[in-house]
Amino acid sequence: MRIVTIVGARPQIIKAAALSREIKNQRTEIEELIVHTGQHYDNNMSEVFFNELGIPKPRINLMVGSSSHGEQTAVMIQKIEQVLLKYKPHAVVVYGDTNSTLATAIAASKLHIPIVHIEAGLRSFNKKMPEEVNRIACDHVSTLLFSPTKSGYSNLINEGFKKTLNVKATIDSPNIYHCGDVMYDNSLFFSKISDQKSNIIEDLKLEDERFILVTVHRNDNTDSIIKLNELFSSFLEIIKKHQIKIVFPIHPRTSKMMDQLLDNEIKKEIEKSKLFKIISPASFLEMIALEKNATLIITDSGGVQKEAYFFKKPCIILRPQTEWIEIVETKSAVIADTSAVKISEASNYFLTDPELSFPPIFGKGNAASFIVEEMISQFS
Repeated sequence: MRIVTIVGARPQIIKAAALSREIKNQRTEIEELIVHTGQHYDNNMSEVFFNELGIPKPRINLMVGSSSHGEQTAVMIQKIEQVLLKYKPHAVVVYGDTNSTLATAIAASKLHIPIVHIEAGLRSFNKKMPEEVNRIACDHVSTLLFSPTKSGYSNLINEGFKKTLNVKATIDSPNIYHCGDVMYDNSLFFSKISDQKSNIIEDLKLEDERFILVTVHRNDNTDSIIKLNELFSSFLEIIKKHQIKIVFPIHPRTSKMMDQLLDNEIKKEIEKSKLFKIISPASFLEMIALEKNATLIITDSGGVQKEAYFFKKPCIILRPQTEWIEIVETKSAVIADTSAVKISEASNYFLTDPELSFPPIFGKGNAASFIVEEMISQFS
């Protein structure tokens, strides 16, 4: 049985590693071909990245690069179609909600190749987000849909998908599953590797020190002069009030926009502060180490929100909504967007060490195994 896995960005390669690991270790009857569309060029996609994490490199890179949504997606559809016609897989596997996911969904469905969508059913209920359009479109042409959460599974039912499982699913009679999150599988696996290979806590002299991990990278936050200044004013205020260090692995886009849009007084205050630590972009293993050791995590990243939960850390979400509503419902995370008042209130609460609960809403760490078994059952 041959499957083609298509990814478009570094986080998707990390997600795909859980499935690849399961196939390699347990199911030799599956041949997997990994294709990277090159949607995002990433300097961290080096040989070291793959060796450090022990994950397979994509065999094909389509080198699409960045452009407008329409142009980028169109080029990807054309190139993905060529790959699928050449290799004739039994199924195509996609993750999440990037333009690569959407392009694959269009190309594969037109060629009548079954689509396996991992992270299906997630909704922010905000179609101004391109990711929301991508994930909805992909779900509705997929054959097997694997949701990491109960709410994602419920969303699919609310959109007309049936609970009944077909012995042989099709695009017109798809199967939906609540299976847990492959990134929880990964976090358990890579947490041990991070302990062995990452020295970032020692290098930053953070042993036995309380600190807040902050990440900001979304265009909505970085490209608005009002939001960007409000965010950094809030971070400085937290430092003053709580005398706690902030560790800020800086995204290249954020660095560029800080130079262009940040008020000079705020820039000076950041430069003077001994507790505001801006560092280079962290590797995946370094991020795990920082997340595991942080007192509080503040982020606009969907992935980091989840990882905060995996490692039982409170989280302030710098977005107006989240597709991971379960973590908010447990009260271990708060949606603050860029509101200085909400960020202040949430940080005040979480830094008083409240008793928080982290029930196992993302499964038991065996999602990849479940997915592989279902694919074999359906497509062999």
